[in-house]
Amino acid sequence: MYWEDTDAGGVVYHAGYLRFLERARTEWLRARGLGQTELREDLAVLFVVRGIDVAFDKPARLDDELDATVALRHRRGASLDLQQTLRRVPAGEILTRAQVRVACIDANTWQPRRIPEEVAALIEGKS
Repeated sequence: MYWEDTDAGGVVYHAGYLRFLERARTEWLRARGLGQTELREDLAVLFVVRGIDVAFDKPARLDDELDATVALRHRRGASLDLQQTLRRVPAGEILTRAQVRVACIDANTWQPRRIPEEVAALIEGKS
């Protein structure tokens, strides 16, 4: 954790957790070969957060090292349901849990669209 992530007391401000979760989702996609630029420019697809339910179990503090995880719970035609956690390293204490629905939209029209099959296969680890 860095000063920029915390309040004057050295505790992460609640909106900071959303940034950490967003970064984890981006890295999760990237690890599956799905870069944000490629999705937008080559496939005309964007993933946007449709809904999020966050539980703040324990505070993250200045100098904490965090581990963020993303797990696919369910894939629908045009959305993904994800489970995310933030843990303190090395203790493994769960600090934050989130249920996130990510919608697939057309990059040009911003309207919902089906997740392309090649993207779905990579997300589900079938390629």
